[in-house]
Amino acid sequence: MSKKNNVNFCGLGLNLWLIRQCEAIGVTVPTEIQKNCIPKILNGFDCIGCAKTGSGKTLAFALPILQKFCEEPYGIFALIITPTRELAYQIGDQFSILGNTINLRSCVITGGMDMIIQAQNLAKKPHVVIATPGRLADHIESCDTFTFKNIKFLVLDEADRLLGNRFNDQLKVIFGTLPKQKQILLFSATMTDSIDKVKSITSKEVYIWKCEEEFATVGRLNQYYVLCPNHARDGYLVETIRTFMSENENSSIIIFTNTCKNCQLLSMTLNEVGFENAALHSFITQKQRLVSLAKFKSGFIKILIATDVASRGLDIPVVSLVVNHIIPNNSKDYIHRVGRTARAGRSGNAISLISPYEISLIHAVENAIGIKMKEYKISGKEVAKFLTQVKVTMREAEFKLDETDFDERKLINKKKKLILQGKDVEFIEKKLKKLQNKQKKKS
Repeated sequence: MSKKNNVNFCGLGLNLWLIRQCEAIGVTVPTEIQKNCIPKILNGFDCIGCAKTGSGKTLAFALPILQKFCEEPYGIFALIITPTRELAYQIGDQFSILGNTINLRSCVITGGMDMIIQAQNLAKKPHVVIATPGRLADHIESCDTFTFKNIKFLVLDEADRLLGNRFNDQLKVIFGTLPKQKQILLFSATMTDSIDKVKSITSKEVYIWKCEEEFATVGRLNQYYVLCPNHARDGYLVETIRTFMSENENSSIIIFTNTCKNCQLLSMTLNEVGFENAALHSFITQKQRLVSLAKFKSGFIKILIATDVASRGLDIPVVSLVVNHIIPNNSKDYIHRVGRTARAGRSGNAISLISPYEISLIHAVENAIGIKMKEYKISGKEVAKFLTQVKVTMREAEFKLDETDFDERKLINKKKKLILQGKDVEFIEKKLKKLQNKQKKKS
C-alpha cells in the first residue's frame, strides 16, 4: 500500500489492523461515502448514507462497527437488517472476511433455511447478526434464547425498501426488542423521497450524506434501449444476447424480468436454445439460489436470469451487461437493477427491451437518471429467422412447468403473504383447490 493511500484511511480514524484487512481484499482508497460517513459513525452520530450502487456502502458501516466492537467486545453487538436473502449472505461474508483476525462471530438469519439451527446459532450470542425482517421477527416471536437489548448498532441496508410499508409489521416486532440507546445507520442507493421517514426512527442528531453528483447512475454505464414488438420480445432478447456476446467475448450478463414464472420459463428456454444460464428467484429453495449465484460469481456460467431479488446491493465483481427483459414500472427499481454493472470504477452496459406501449416508462427512467438512452440496433430480419423456434421452445417450457407444482407454490406463497397482512385468503384457497383437482385429473 502506498503511503498516500495509508494516510487516506488513517485519516478516517480507523485502526491499522482494519486498514490491513481492507488492503487484503483490494480496498486501498476510501470512497466518498466512506470518507464522509466513517468518521461520523466513529464519533457516535446516527447516520443516513445515500450513494450510487457500487460506491462502497457496506464498508462504510462495517468498518466502524468492527472498530467499535474491538473497543467493547461482546455479543450481540450489532444487528443488520436487509430486504433480501442474497444481500444478507453477502454482508455476512464481508463481516466474516474483515473480522477473521479478531475471531468475529457473525450469524445470517433468513427464510428458506432451518429455523432450529438458526435458533441455536442465535443462542450462542454471535457478535453480529445479519437478517431479513420476516425470519428474524419469526424467531423473536417463537423463542427467548437470545436478546437484542444490549446492541450498540442497528443498520438498515437498502433502508428505503425496508421502510416502504411492506415490512412494517415485522419491523415493529424487531424494533420493540431493541434498546433506546443505540446508533442507527441507514444506507441505500435511492432514498430521496424517504429521508423524512428514515429520520423519524432516529432519536438523536443525524448526519446525512447524499451523493452530490447530478445523475442517479454512474457515468461509466452505457445505457441503451431495444424497440421491439411485444409478441416478439423473447426473440429480440435472444438476438440481443447473441449480438452482444459476439461483440464482447467472455461477457457476463444478468437478465432481469418481472415474475418468478417468467424467470423460470426464460431460463428453461435459453438453456434449450444454447445459452447456458442459471435462474434466481424466490420460488426456488435458498440453497438453489445460493448455488445459482455462486456459479455466476465464479464464472462457471455467464448468464444469470433473475427477478428483483438480485437487484439490490449484490456485489458481483464483473458484470458486462444488464438486460431488462421487462422494464420495471418504478424508476428506482431500474436504477438498482442496472447498478449490478459498472461497479467499483469499471465500465458496464444496460439494455432495456421495450414495446411501443412502454415508451413512457423509458421517458420516466430518463427523467430520473438525467440521461438520454441510445438505441441498440437489433436486426428484425435476424430475429425472424429463429422467432418461431424460440416461441415453440417457450411453449414447451410452459408445458413442462405446468407438470410441476410451480403454480401451486406460487399460490401458497401468496396465501402466506395475505395471512401475514391479516387479509382474507378465501379466494386463494379456492384457486388452490381448483389447481389441485386439475392436477389429480392429469395424474
